[in-house]
Amino acid sequence: MSEYRVKGKTGDWEVILGLEVHAQISSKSKLFSGAPNDFGSEPNENVSLVDAGMPGMLPVINEYCIEQAVRTGLGLKAHINLRSVFDRKNYFYPDLPQGYQISQFLDPIVGKGIMHIDMPDGTTRDIGITRLHLEQDAGKSLHENSNKYSYIDLNRAGIALMEIVSEPDLRSPEEAGLYLKKLRSIVRYLGTCDGDMEKGSMRCDVNVSVRKPGDVLGTRCEIKNVNSVRFMIKAIEFEAARQIEIIENGGKIDQETRLFDSTTGETRTMRSKEDAHDYRYFPDPDLLPLEFTQEYVDKIKATLPELPDDKKARYIKDLGLSPYDASVLVADHATTHFFETVAAKHNPKLASNWITAELFGRLNKADLEIDASPISTDKMSGLLALIEDNTISGKIAKVVFDKMFESGKTAAQIVDEEGLKQVTDTGAIEKIIDDIMAANPDKVAEYRSGKDKLFAFFIGQVMKVSGGKANPNLVNELLKKKLA
Repeated sequence: MSEYRVKGKTGDWEVILGLEVHAQISSKSKLFSGAPNDFGSEPNENVSLVDAGMPGMLPVINEYCIEQAVRTGLGLKAHINLRSVFDRKNYFYPDLPQGYQISQFLDPIVGKGIMHIDMPDGTTRDIGITRLHLEQDAGKSLHENSNKYSYIDLNRAGIALMEIVSEPDLRSPEEAGLYLKKLRSIVRYLGTCDGDMEKGSMRCDVNVSVRKPGDVLGTRCEIKNVNSVRFMIKAIEFEAARQIEIIENGGKIDQETRLFDSTTGETRTMRSKEDAHDYRYFPDPDLLPLEFTQEYVDKIKATLPELPDDKKARYIKDLGLSPYDASVLVADHATTHFFETVAAKHNPKLASNWITAELFGRLNKADLEIDASPISTDKMSGLLALIEDNTISGKIAKVVFDKMFESGKTAAQIVDEEGLKQVTDTGAIEKIIDDIMAANPDKVAEYRSGKDKLFAFFIGQVMKVSGGKANPNLVNELLKKKLA
């Protein structure tokens, strides 16, 4: 892959990126209380006394959330620490009732790991995972109800978060986008987070710094709570350009936390960046260290599903798919399910071509996800069956597919209603060929004198007269015999 560089007045600059992704654990209740973890409830409906930070209330660890964190760590090929500690991270925020957040600092539940991202040019990049630690989420400040007051909704307070921290190995906005998509794909495969950035169940903090190629790392700024891949890429592009301009004009970068404004496409200062000592971390006195056995980890590992990288390798080796097509099909769990359901009944390459080219093309144009596709797996299977048994040609199939997408009808219904069945009657095709040869004696003579390229002319004429319904293989075979 060609190296990503940003041009400044003084030449090329390198962008150094690291991501801190907050992934909300898929669980029925919160990390330290039995309050429900339901999105869309009325404000402050899902709040226990523990979540509200009432005096004397003690946290109790949700074992299922621990299991989900271990599953995620294993899915990231990371080291699982058999002993980890919950710490208090002390800071004031209006929607943090306790005045501290229960998090992990020196002893996280998951250590170093690795993630492979597939680049568009076919190469692969390995991005290091620094750690995954567990922490409770804060509440939410609401400002839309008043221009004078802030309202606090504590429904989110106490929900279990996995903070997944990457090494500063990312070198372009594109790589950061691919990394975030791959991480979202993995947690969805594992069932540990739904990855829905619009609902806030996955959020991203981006650390951005710039340097001259080969220099020491520059001062980083953190862009907080970015909630879409598209916004993250825009935030990185703006922030890198901002930092380069400051340095080239003789200034220096202040380490700070910034916010991305999606309406202006710019980042702005939120607060000066805190260091670990500012939070006065210490082990939470209400929670004992978390300890479990290797046997416990191995038991969870045995339940892991086939993950994207392994599935991609199988598609290439066993199904004969290209690396590109395999990458596209495994990128999203819903797409994989769609493909495997169809490919179980049909030629996998045929299924792959129709899903990645035809279906995705129409879904993208209609701005739909595959879950909302008007063409179900059964309908796609019905279309492929008609292609495979030569009821319709590939060309007619594309016309049928468009009509299926628009109407919701099955391929069989459309073919029957519009008389689109492929002509496989040898006699009927021979009659068409004879008529065309009789009408074009000069072209027949030229072909027989050595102008082989005219064969395409005769093919085109037969398909035109037959309305595209003549079986292409039969046409090819019969034309060769009659023109010889």
